[in-house]
Amino acid sequence: MITSKRIEEAQDLKAAFRIREQVFVEEQQVPREAEYDQHEDSARHYLATYEGVPCGAARWRVTDQGVKLERFAVLATYRNKNVGAEVLRNVLEDVRQEQPGSKIYLHAQLPAVNFYKRHGFAPEGDMFTECDIQHYKMVYRG
Repeated sequence: MITSKRIEEAQDLKAAFRIREQVFVEEQQVPREAEYDQHEDSARHYLATYEGVPCGAARWRVTDQGVKLERFAVLATYRNKNVGAEVLRNVLEDVRQEQPGSKIYLHAQLPAVNFYKRHGFAPEGDMFTECDIQHYKMVYRG
């Protein structure tokens, strides 16, 4: 069973940060200083579990362009088990409730573009590189 929730306790935030560390810093070789930023305290964070095991994380924040979804990470062992879809559903539900009518967008890594397309996002603009990883800006069309 997959559960996803907004983080409200320190231990859950630590679990989400461990997941992000494993996926982005260890697996994808993103520099640690690029992974954690000045938005950690103001962003809304999420944690997903699969049969009770913490395995997915995400966050969102308000920017001058709308609401940006960020730091979606699922541990390798738990990919293709709908963990990412459950976290995304939970995040979108909260964003639509708290920021009705706001533009929702994200920067999708190239391998994740089709996942986001299946969930209502459309690419906007040209491919670009962040932390040596190719991305597309994608906007939620619902």
